[in-house]
Amino acid sequence: MAFDVSIINGQTVYDLVHADVNACVDVVKAAYLAHDAGHTVNPDSYFLRFPDNPGARIIALPASLGTASGVAGIKWIASFPENVPRGFPRASAVLILNDVTTGYPFAILESSVISAARTAGSAILAAELMNHGTRRTHTLGIVGTGLIARYVYRFLMAAGWSIDHVRLFDRTPGEAETFRDRVIDREQHQSVDVAADLPSLLRESSLVTLTTTAGTPYILDTTLFAHQPIVLHLSLRDLSADILLGAYNIVDDVEHVMKANTSPHLVEQQVGHRRFVTGTLAELMTGRCAVDHTRPIIFSPFGLGVLDLAVGQWIYQQASAAGRDLRLTDFFYDMTR
Repeated sequence: MAFDVSIINGQTVYDLVHADVNACVDVVKAAYLAHDAGHTVNPDSYFLRFPDNPGARIIALPASLGTASGVAGIKWIASFPENVPRGFPRASAVLILNDVTTGYPFAILESSVISAARTAGSAILAAELMNHGTRRTHTLGIVGTGLIARYVYRFLMAAGWSIDHVRLFDRTPGEAETFRDRVIDREQHQSVDVAADLPSLLRESSLVTLTTTAGTPYILDTTLFAHQPIVLHLSLRDLSADILLGAYNIVDDVEHVMKANTSPHLVEQQVGHRRFVTGTLAELMTGRCAVDHTRPIIFSPFGLGVLDLAVGQWIYQQASAAGRDLRLTDFFYDMTR
């Protein structure tokens, strides 16, 4: 029996994701619904930390899409914030896909793009659902102008969102300006500006995306959200407990988000329960929970390994069919039992 292994590089992953962003979002949506229906296996993530570098970590996300899918696997993603001042992204990742019948891996994919794409896919699904099915907002505020922010913006535009104004903020000097000049399509908006400060951006924005490297909450003032915006809390540790307690809270998976001192986890530790969670994104999709604009609406996704697997399998199928993978027929050597 042959056990080929496909290596799929970042350029191929990038090309295939951006060739059909809406199909990628559909893959993410289907994975959420499969997870909600109990067809997947998604254990806790495992964190490798470094005592001499507490801000850095490498995370293992094992998962299975279920026997019918034929795929299990693991994402191994490193987050080293010190990379940003060095001039390259903080995160790097690989994804391994395993056959569920034999257990043998059959593909290894560059996965920082997959990770960004599945995060952006979940974000724009949440934004539309929390915006009652419409793809229009007055002002988009982007806090933290790195890789994830770029994917969220491009996925929003590919999905046909109408955004009048864009406001940008990043603590690192020059980053927001670079994002404005290299990423934003100015012709699609009435104005694009770098905010003078974070509070003014938050007060002006009807849709906020938080994509920072924050380790502890730094947005503490509940009045900044008095206008009831939609908040994509993708970096998970930006918002204070008081802000979450005054909002509708949508998560990807309740058990998964309540760990590693995320903002929802800190709220649970403070109040001793999880009743502040309105529901999951899948419950919002299926009408089992609802939100309105009487309070801020916050989406805090911990990130599910099943989403990486689903997008990775979709990429593998396309790359393999197009001959864009590096096929290794001799990856496994001693196959004598």
